[in-house]
Amino acid sequence: MLSLIRSIGNASRRSNPGNVLVLCRQYSSGATEAAFTTANYKLHKLDSGPSTEVSVTKEDAMTYYRQMQVIRRMETAAGNLYKSKEIRGFCHLYSGQEACAVGISASITPDDAVITAYRAHGWAYLRGITVHSILAELTGRKTGCAKGKGGSMHMYGNNFYGGNGIVGAQVPLGAGIALALKNQGKKNVCVALYGDGAANQGQLFEAYNIAKLWDLPAIFVCENNKYGMGTSVERASASTDYYTRGDYVPGIWVDGMDVLAVREATKWAVDYCNSEKGPIVLEVETYRYGGHSMSDPGTSYRTREEIQEIRQQRDPITSFREKLMSCGIGSQEEFKEIDQGVRAEVDDAVKKAKKDTELPVSATFDDIYHNTPEMSVRGCDAMSYHASN
Repeated sequence: MLSLIRSIGNASRRSNPGNVLVLCRQYSSGATEAAFTTANYKLHKLDSGPSTEVSVTKEDAMTYYRQMQVIRRMETAAGNLYKSKEIRGFCHLYSGQEACAVGISASITPDDAVITAYRAHGWAYLRGITVHSILAELTGRKTGCAKGKGGSMHMYGNNFYGGNGIVGAQVPLGAGIALALKNQGKKNVCVALYGDGAANQGQLFEAYNIAKLWDLPAIFVCENNKYGMGTSVERASASTDYYTRGDYVPGIWVDGMDVLAVREATKWAVDYCNSEKGPIVLEVETYRYGGHSMSDPGTSYRTREEIQEIRQQRDPITSFREKLMSCGIGSQEEFKEIDQGVRAEVDDAVKKAKKDTELPVSATFDDIYHNTPEMSVRGCDAMSYHASN
């Protein structure tokens, strides 16, 4: 019976490259688990790769669904706050790419390191920063995760090294973090994420080189959301096979709209790095619904119909919910309850963030160093600033 179900699933997959339900079973303990077949992975310099047969328990499935919904609603709230001028400066939203961060996060530990680009709100949440602290940071309040000083592009947490505003700069930094982990003898990896727009930066190839030369435990993740700034990947890259761009560094392509496929690929990559084989490149092919930033309407270089088609056919949240419901994991009422809880959490965080106070101007010169010396350092704290003026 099991082989028959898998045969049906494989036949369906040939006609539909997305996830296909192949098995659902109810354990005697009452925990429900579903098995799916993912889209085939593409491999570079690898004889084998992650399994396309993936399974998920109800508990994990509901966690992934809720995390993706929190990120989506939080980004919607951030967009509205920006339009009402509660948020100023740069603001890059993650809507549409939720499965990338949630899938990767599900496969790493709190002791593993993450460093990403300026589309960082979702990652900040997954690394333990509250929705309130993220929105407070965006609105420049002192309750923000960087006391309101960093804003959208500069959020930090435990083993989360940001948000970085310089295109591609997080990749060599990620190689450095991986070097530190190796030198400390830790069995941990550093996940360094960048976009397809940053993939053509020269510093990426320098990072690949040193990481492979020293066999560093680095997972370089290209979040290919199809457009860099306002340019499609086809107009910007001679080769759009980003998983092969490490040359001598092995790579894997994965469907970035499928949270379980991303989770499975990341698990495999973590095991690869922890076996001291060196770095690996993951390309997670995804899609961003909004513009590059809030100043970009995102419709001058692509059609509204294209965006709508992706939303209807490949949305990482709704497609995941439908697949789960099709095999009896979670009812419509259960998902509705999660959605309502997420809405309440984000709405409450918005209200609190708008009421929070800002830091005084005198605090501009504080926190220049991580561990501020117990002495007056000229130009680096408020006291020395006032004394010098």
